[in-house]
Amino acid sequence: MTYDITVIGSGPGGYVAAIRCAQLGFKTALIEKYNTLGGTCLNVGCIPSKALLDSTEHYHNAQTTFAEHGIKLTGVKADLGQMIKRKGEVVSQTTQGIDFLMKKNKIDVLQGLGSFVDKNTIKISGEKEQTITTDKVIIATGSKPSSLPFIKLDKKRVITSTEALQLKEIPKHLVIIGGGVIGLELGSVYARLGAKVSVVEYMDSLIPTMDTTMGRELKKVLKKLGFEYYLKHKVTEVKGTAKTVTVKAENTKGETVEIKGDYCLVAVGRKPYTEGLGLENIGIATDKAGRIEVDGQLQTNVPNIYAIGDVIKGAMLAHKAEEEGVFVAETIAGQKPHIHYNLIPAVVYTWPEVAAVGYTEQQLKEQGRAYKTGSFPYRALGRARASMDIEGLVKVLADKETDEILGVHIIGARAADMIASAVTAMEYRASAEDVARMSHAHPTYMEAVKEACLAATENRAIHM
Repeated sequence: MTYDITVIGSGPGGYVAAIRCAQLGFKTALIEKYNTLGGTCLNVGCIPSKALLDSTEHYHNAQTTFAEHGIKLTGVKADLGQMIKRKGEVVSQTTQGIDFLMKKNKIDVLQGLGSFVDKNTIKISGEKEQTITTDKVIIATGSKPSSLPFIKLDKKRVITSTEALQLKEIPKHLVIIGGGVIGLELGSVYARLGAKVSVVEYMDSLIPTMDTTMGRELKKVLKKLGFEYYLKHKVTEVKGTAKTVTVKAENTKGETVEIKGDYCLVAVGRKPYTEGLGLENIGIATDKAGRIEVDGQLQTNVPNIYAIGDVIKGAMLAHKAEEEGVFVAETIAGQKPHIHYNLIPAVVYTWPEVAAVGYTEQQLKEQGRAYKTGSFPYRALGRARASMDIEGLVKVLADKETDEILGVHIIGARAADMIASAVTAMEYRASAEDVARMSHAHPTYMEAVKEACLAATENRAIHM
């Protein structure tokens, strides 16, 4: 079989790339080595984790806030088995939706491991082995959890995010190595269900890649859930037995702490997945981190082959991969698409949520750029008081001279949805005053964005 474009990997980047290719009139194939489409995000990442986060947040609220709302319950219990079952159903519905989209767009789905024979020939090893020829290829094979060299992942007591999504019991004490997005989200799931959660982080802040204000505020919130922290600690040893795990870590003074739990979640990031692709057969270059090297058009050093998503440089985010998938399809079609990488938002789905786009205050300081800042607390919002979601704030960074918005950072209820408005404003290079002069419905959480922009505009916040 011969195709115009073949996409390897069916995660958000891959399947979106395939759909856009088909829309543009290319005869398209999608290769996936697993039995279900959707990649990490839909099967063992974004979607299942959000399902568990929502289930456990309902349970947590039933225990902590329902009575104040006038809802009296007795005998509330957490059924982890049912939560896991519902998560599976959500995943199944979502992946089946991708199957439908492939059929709708007349994309051939080829099940098996795709590897390059040469730059235009791909062998697919699955239940049946087949070989196809293709004019162009888009590599979208994603990433997998990474670890530390000395840690043995037994996937029973010392686990990755994949195993954490399907535990058979609620941990008594979950030790998390890594204070980033994945660790804190899954830590939230089990802390709400009653687990003690300890976070060991090498840096001096949670979510260290985000604005330090967000890390500081999130630390306070999660502490109320029972989180304990070992910041600026380097893990030196992890030992698991049949029923326990012991983690040793060293602080900056050289002092060692020993943390004992029944599960240890290793959440130190992810690494590009290129195993079995046969990149060496066609001379595709990778960097020291194992990422495929691409140019500004996301083209590899082999001209007819492109790469997108987690397998190349940049943030490992599903929506970043989607944008790149569309970008490559349209580039191949001769169009002139663009991606503004600084305006790809990042989100942490704890509760309250954390969402950000643009520069952090630390980055602006490093650049030596003159800026001003405005912030507004959720507790000053009528909507937040009505819903009992008063934790959090909105922080806006703007150019000191032009007032152009340079960064928006939100911790609070519905931050994940609110950040889209900030992306829209920044795509059109809005000033803080522009947003401040737009009407925002009352009462809503979005009023905090308006007020923060007012605060950045000559300190004109109305309700603070």
